[in-house]
Amino acid sequence: MSHSNDRLDWLLVGITLILLMIGLLMVHSASSVISAQRFGDAYFYAKRQLLWALLGLVAMTWTARVDYHQWRRFAPQLILLSFVFLAVVLIPGVGQNRGGSQAWLGIGSFGIQPSEFAKLALILFLAHDLEHNKHKLQSFWRGFVPPLTMALVAVGLIMLEPDLGQSVVIVGTTVILLFAAGAKLSHLGVLAGVGGLGFVGLVAMAPYRMMRIVAFLDPWKDPLGKGYQIIQSLYALGSGGLLGLGIGNSHQKYFYLPEPQTDFVFSILGEELGFLGAATVLALFASMVWRGYRTALYAPDAYGALLAAGITGMIAVQVLINVGVVTGSIPATGITLPFISFGGSSLTLMLTAMGILLNISTKSTFPVK
Repeated sequence: MSHSNDRLDWLLVGITLILLMIGLLMVHSASSVISAQRFGDAYFYAKRQLLWALLGLVAMTWTARVDYHQWRRFAPQLILLSFVFLAVVLIPGVGQNRGGSQAWLGIGSFGIQPSEFAKLALILFLAHDLEHNKHKLQSFWRGFVPPLTMALVAVGLIMLEPDLGQSVVIVGTTVILLFAAGAKLSHLGVLAGVGGLGFVGLVAMAPYRMMRIVAFLDPWKDPLGKGYQIIQSLYALGSGGLLGLGIGNSHQKYFYLPEPQTDFVFSILGEELGFLGAATVLALFASMVWRGYRTALYAPDAYGALLAAGITGMIAVQVLINVGVVTGSIPATGITLPFISFGGSSLTLMLTAMGILLNISTKSTFPVK
């Protein structure tokens, strides 16, 4: 026996808000030193993150109230619009170059990252397309290749920026969606083989990516160059011990770890809150993924199930990549830690997506205990 839930998954709301609060605290703690040095205001990054968090919460509240079926009507337009923005950002003089990647649109220091919103647009489109054409999915050319092509167009545009991190998240999320939709494992195997060769090709094409692989294998070979960031990250995590040095007491944020408030915020978190703090954050993410896939499992229709699986998959892939890089488990690729890293586009996108997931949970038919 099951019943319609028709109310929010408050546990998922609670997990999201706790991660958001931890994020605001850690962004301030990690950035206070460079904020004061660059802008004469220790709260510069924290205030911006708070503003984006409030904007994101408004978006989450709205998307949690909008029936998720409404997104189907706009999915084709949203994906095309995201492709347009991904192309516009590449135009010299229009897109902003930050950290060697032409990935931003904006005025001055205020910018948005179109690739963040392309991830959600792609999930909305693929969930619609895979559900609509599920009868074709067993066919490689008619069912498997078309949705994959849409994902590869996004990846192609994002790789021109270049942004390997976002591309890997999109590929990972697409694979999860194809698997959830019932694609043949043999087709996914072919995709994995081609993807592996493509990755090797991309690494071979750009010498700096090859250097990152070398730095990952032995960061101490070039401790002041390519291996510098990962070594400083490991120092931060190691010096945190079991209980950490305490909030605000990080040593690595004193110009040792570059941009500690963005991709490497988890290093500072581990240093200040220790192994227990870092493990608690990972447990919160694991709970979030569990609730997301539980929602997908009991969603009232295939579209809701795929949408929930895609959004949850995107979060899971990003967490795995970010924590993998920070702990030296995988080669460095810039990707934010959802809800925690500094970044307006990332934060508002994640909260908007979480609202859609919450709306699906209100319609899901969970089993009665």
